Amino acid sequence: MTIKTVFLKALKNKNALAGLALVLFFALIALFAPVLAPSSGRDAYQMPQSGYGIEPQAPSSAHYFGTTENQYDLYYGIVWGARMAFKVGITVVFFALLIGVLIGGAAGYAGGWTDEILMRLTDIIFAVPSMVLAMVIAAMLGRDLGNMMIALTVVSWPSYARLVRGGVLSVKERDFVTAARALGASRLRIFFRHIIPNAIYPVVIMASLDIGYIVLTAASLSFLGLGSPVGTADWGQLVALSRNWILGGHGNPFAYWYTIVIPGGALLLFVLAWNLLGDAFRDILDSSARKA
Repeated sequence: MTIKTVFLKALKNKNALAGLALVLFFALIALFAPVLAPSSGRDAYQMPQSGYGIEPQAPSSAHYFGTTENQYDLYYGIVWGARMAFKVGITVVFFALLIGVLIGGAAGYAGGWTDEILMRLTDIIFAVPSMVLAMVIAAMLGRDLGNMMIALTVVSWPSYARLVRGGVLSVKERDFVTAARALGASRLRIFFRHIIPNAIYPVVIMASLDIGYIVLTAASLSFLGLGSPVGTADWGQLVALSRNWILGGHGNPFAYWYTIVIPGGALLLFVLAWNLLGDAFRDILDSSARKA
């Protein structure tokens, strides 16, 4: 199935349209972040502070979404947090996918001891819960955005490797691969030209689902103090800054609702968008596979 065919079928899928609309919405916010929330500092991802007061301030003309504790601007954090979400999600998925395709593809195509060694390495990483391993790596490397992405990449690539290996084992026995081998095509050409393109579809579905999961995991690490530094425009950071105000004030449990609902809602919608897209792609590609 060509990319054009998948795109045309996606336009007829309600889940795909809903997910695509939400992704485009966040993409526009991320793209126009410098216009929507101009930065006055050298680091655009550093949220501006209007003071050092503990109590959050309600939405106003000065702060459209209000402020968190320590007076970080919520509106600025949401806008630049959208760009941060795309940066983290796409970067981690890209490198995890690249590593997974190379390791899983090599294991499935070469077989033998190569397959055994690479898959046992994959199993070792799988043996540890991904969140726990990510926390350990992030804690060892230190609190930094780049270190957090490294930790997430390390725990993410084994899933792609295992999936690609299964696809390669299936595809390499097909007639067109045998024909290419008989015509004298090199092993590298067969691998990159004939096998990987025909084994990549399930990985594409998984990657679209994983972007939302990666952003959610990154937010969890930031919430635990193992992700981006304090004051970074990161939705997980914003949720962490609101945790002391979940119960509201005396006699008014919803006094600080904006500190919870706004960053939590942004995170929810972003993850939902990628899940809807992933589910739609899975339905489209699975139905095509069954018809084939």
